[in-house]
Amino acid sequence: MKLLFERSVPGCGCTILPACDVPLVELDAAKREQALHLPEVSENEISRHYTELAKETHGVNDGSYPLGSCTMKYNPKINEVAAALPGFTKIHPLQPDHTAQGCLEVLQTAEKLLCEITGMDRMTFQPAAGAHGEFTGLLLIKAYHDHRGDTKRTKIIVPDSAHGTNPASAVMAGYQVINIPSRADGCVDLEVLRAAVGEDTAGLMLTNPNTVGLFDKNILEITRIIHEAGGLNYYDGANLNAVMGLVRPGDMGFDVIHLNLHKTFSTPHGGGGPGSGPVGCKAFLQDYLPETGAQSIGRVKAFHGNFLVVVKALNYILMLGREGILQASQNAVLNANYLRKKLSGVYDMAYDETCMHEFVMSLEQEKHEESVSALDVAKALLDYGIHPPTMYFPLIVHEALMVEPTETESKENLDELIRAFLEIHEKAKTDPEYIRSAPHTTTIKRLDEVAAARNPKLRYEF
Repeated sequence: MKLLFERSVPGCGCTILPACDVPLVELDAAKREQALHLPEVSENEISRHYTELAKETHGVNDGSYPLGSCTMKYNPKINEVAAALPGFTKIHPLQPDHTAQGCLEVLQTAEKLLCEITGMDRMTFQPAAGAHGEFTGLLLIKAYHDHRGDTKRTKIIVPDSAHGTNPASAVMAGYQVINIPSRADGCVDLEVLRAAVGEDTAGLMLTNPNTVGLFDKNILEITRIIHEAGGLNYYDGANLNAVMGLVRPGDMGFDVIHLNLHKTFSTPHGGGGPGSGPVGCKAFLQDYLPETGAQSIGRVKAFHGNFLVVVKALNYILMLGREGILQASQNAVLNANYLRKKLSGVYDMAYDETCMHEFVMSLEQEKHEESVSALDVAKALLDYGIHPPTMYFPLIVHEALMVEPTETESKENLDELIRAFLEIHEKAKTDPEYIRSAPHTTTIKRLDEVAAARNPKLRYEF
């Protein structure tokens, strides 16, 4: 398809802005040396351009989107209606509190319900996304130790089955990361953990369920080990889609948690945002939160974060209620295990046991026998109108495909997904070159990804 600049014709245009209703002021010092280069297109062409772009995208409204560890599920459109209410959109963050009581009630109610779901005592909505929440939570841990004068605690323990942002966030917070390997069953190696903790342990960051889709069976022992060493426990709640309403991290010995409202709590995810990664904590850490207490770590974002995302999440929670929250988690786990069981025996499961909301397959055998990689299978799924699973993650599984169907896919849709996976596997045996050259029916065919990585074209040359 043509770029907007390629549609441009000199002299074309459309008036879409109202006439200026205030005096014009010329800022000579701020003038550009040359006119801004913008496409010149009619309203008709603009409309056609963005309609064409929309047709080329793939989202949950188009088909299955089983992207692992990302919870790309259907988001009820009523959430958008709620967030678009004038009382929420036509408010200014600096106006007096007594004129914003409805918005403040949203934040207070969301805090109360999310604390109930997670087992925490307080929550801040300032963090804009999951990794931002991780960083904020680590600053709480750091402030706690520093305030007590326990400055020798310089290490954060991170299992190798964690989200990749965990070690990065710990380093950004000024900590040294200690990596703990997984055992053959996909859980944390307790003996290595015991040997790693000490007086320099600030805390543990645990992704649970972890990136291979398993709930660590030793969770209570893990948190006990860290607490006995004087550290704090941080729960990466990005995968809460599997456990909300079933178990609470606060009851398992965790002191801090971040949530991804743009995953678990049904607010749009992808396309760069907006997101929301609220951080919850136990009462003994509340004075360090961004907006309260003399020992506050300071603001991590302006005002109350991405407020309208919180509106959508609260709408979702209130619609589902206590029973619905529980059912959403149960269905997410049921769907993942249905897929895993139907594909077991054909595809090699990295951990062929009851999983949580996602599972990981290894294409190592197919790569060795047919030279068909995880990337090839992912490309082949595009021909079925299915967004590929997460590829090559987690790193502890070779040729990994991580699949998360979420709770919003029906059995009929899951059966279609299973059929696609099985047909691709059979085709890989009978005609591997066909799979290696996929996709065949999409607008854009197989790309030269090496050339794209080594010689990226990031701007349009006029």
